[in-house]
Amino acid sequence: MRDLYPEIEPLETGMLDVGDGQHIYWEVSGNREGKPVVFLHGGPGAGTNPRHRRLFDPSRYRIVLFDQRGCGLSIPHASDPSADLSANTTWHLVADMERLRQHLGIDRWQVFGGSWGSALALAYAQTHPERVSELVLRGIFTLRRDELDWFYEGGAAAVFPDLWEEFIAPIPLLERGHLIEAYGRLLANPNPEVHQAAAMAWSRWEASTITLLPQADTIATFTEPEFATAFARIENHYFRHGGWWEEGQLIRDASRLAHIPAVIVQGRYDMCTPMMTAWDLHQAWPEAELRIIGDAGHAFDEPGILDALIRATDRFAGAYREDGASDDDAGVDAGRSSSWQGHDGEDGAE
Repeated sequence: MRDLYPEIEPLETGMLDVGDGQHIYWEVSGNREGKPVVFLHGGPGAGTNPRHRRLFDPSRYRIVLFDQRGCGLSIPHASDPSADLSANTTWHLVADMERLRQHLGIDRWQVFGGSWGSALALAYAQTHPERVSELVLRGIFTLRRDELDWFYEGGAAAVFPDLWEEFIAPIPLLERGHLIEAYGRLLANPNPEVHQAAAMAWSRWEASTITLLPQADTIATFTEPEFATAFARIENHYFRHGGWWEEGQLIRDASRLAHIPAVIVQGRYDMCTPMMTAWDLHQAWPEAELRIIGDAGHAFDEPGILDALIRATDRFAGAYREDGASDDDAGVDAGRSSSWQGHDGEDGAE
């Protein structure tokens, strides 16, 4: 079972002016001459953390992380309820990625994204397929109405009725017909007692359900007031606008990616982004390899998901050896690419 690579520090960091009064934080770690990869965090609004660097072999990858608009170390921060989110859309983020790629002098890079990051990865790759060497996607989320209704309008309540009661508690009884919209009104309220309470309830719901078993440290991180406020405001903003693309667009246009090597990793018991979306994406894009992890939920660091992700990044790094040989040719940890069954005995669907 593969695990995270050892802790590393960035080689360089910076703040990139992307226009609209926005500056995004970026960092590069690993090998300056290695295979470029860009990591796309979830949420939207979750930000990056040092553990994300450890998904990639630092001797073989030039690892690029950045905080999307409004979150993490990027400024202005969306924890201020008066912060304007009108210039924070999917297509602003796609343009930011292109600006960052050019700023770093990268021609093509591997794009790695989970949860919301998988949606942004698909949007970017379908817009700029010539700039993508491979895709590694996890916990597929495309903001279709059925996906949003499942998690935010009552579907998942069938599995978590106790947690659902806490989620809907801030919403007045007569406003529970459309919870995403009702939360949008609370999160825009200038009174901290109102918007912070709503943000913490929104964030606690997600943190409590993204792993197969609840993790106290994850819940604590998500419900820290500043994080929760930015996270909830940005997520709600994106969900109310359906990602600024047509319903089903990311799956409809998956054929544009047929030539790009790709691995999709999906937990069987993912309650946040259920497997139906990964399955629909794979049906539209059969060239991508689908790994179904039989004993996992949504989070990237659940053991089976983490193992599959690192096997994928290791395998794609093998194509970048300077001598032109693959890992299998060189006999480097042959088990990394020879055992591609789903964890706990489930085969990756074809």
